[in-house]
Parts: sequence; structure tokens; C-alpha cells
Amino acid sequence: MSRDVDHAKRALRAELRERRQLLSDAQREAAASGITAQLDDLVASLGARSVSCFLSTTTEPGTWAFVRAAVARGIRVLLPITRSDGLLDWAVADDSDDVGVGLYGLPEPTGEVLGPIAVNDVDLMIIPAAAVDLTGMRLGWGRGYFDKTIGSMEKCPPVYAVVYDSEVLDDVPRELHDQPVTGVVTPTRTLDLSPARR
Repeated sequence: MSRDVDHAKRALRAELRERRQLLSDAQREAAASGITAQLDDLVASLGARSVSCFLSTTTEPGTWAFVRAAVARGIRVLLPITRSDGLLDWAVADDSDDVGVGLYGLPEPTGEVLGPIAVNDVDLMIIPAAAVDLTGMRLGWGRGYFDKTIGSMEKCPPVYAVVYDSEVLDDVPRELHDQPVTGVVTPTRTLDLSPARR
């Protein structure tokens, strides 16, 4: 069973990756603008003063403008830093454009490194995904960083995955270690999907 699920996940990720690469610059810019507006509204509706987010790659729905605007409004934004042991460290976003390259070629912050438990204090987690289904099950990119983080948190805040509109699916393949999300943010809408977390 697990081998079949793994194969299904790999095939779906490959298809989604290819679709993302076919988007035009204009489509990416429109998506980033929509994501910024949706995330701003989500933060305001939750009254979040501290959030975790991620720095999007060129093919992901853009989060950079949201991060800059949140920092400018005085919201504390933690950004992930990948570690070779499968855990995430965190750094506080600032108004500089200093960005490094992480283990997998992903953009990462260069500020003071905080340990994995730093994320325990946020009011909202905003995480990347390849797809999310209507039950709140998230398909990540296969490295397990966010599943481990969410699964290890004693008191997990609301968790919202960021995807394109076409990546909200009826169903995604799942394994025991996969963690559901509270909701999903796309360029055009924010959906609450799963019951409140622990």
C-alpha cells in the first residue's frame, strides 16, 4: 500500500511541478498579488501578531510581498531554515532583502538563527504545498519538514497552505505521517477545511 501511495504522490508532484513551470510571468504576478491580499485578510481576521511564513520560489504562489508588508506593519514573521536532520530552524524576517540559499536551493533568511521551537509562539502558520484536498490533507514536496514540525507541536496554531487555485483537489494521496492543515489560501480565496487543531 505504502509503495502505491508513494508512487501516486511522486506522479502528482511531477504533474503539478510541470503545470507551475508553464505559468507566464503575468500569471505569476497576478497570483502573488492575490496571495498577498488573501493572507493580509487572514492575518487580520485572526488578529495574528506573530506568524510563520516562507519565501516562495519563482514557481510558487508569491509570498514575498506579503512578508514585506507584514514586517512593515509590525507583525513578527518567522521564516524557515532547512537543516540536514529534517528539522526547521527559524529566523525573524526584517526589512532587508538579504536572502541566502538553503539546502535544497530554496531562498532562506540570513538573520539570527532560532531553534526549531521558536515556531511554537506564532499565532498562524503559513506553509508551502504542492496541493491540498477538501478534507485539509496537504501534499508537500516530499521532504517532510512541515509534517514533522506540525506533528511535533504541543499546541499547534491554525495552519494554512498556499497553493494555486487549480491545486485545491478533491483528494490527495496520504500516508500516516501526513499532517492536515486548517485551511488553504489561493490567489482568489481562503478556505477553512479541517476542524480546529488540537
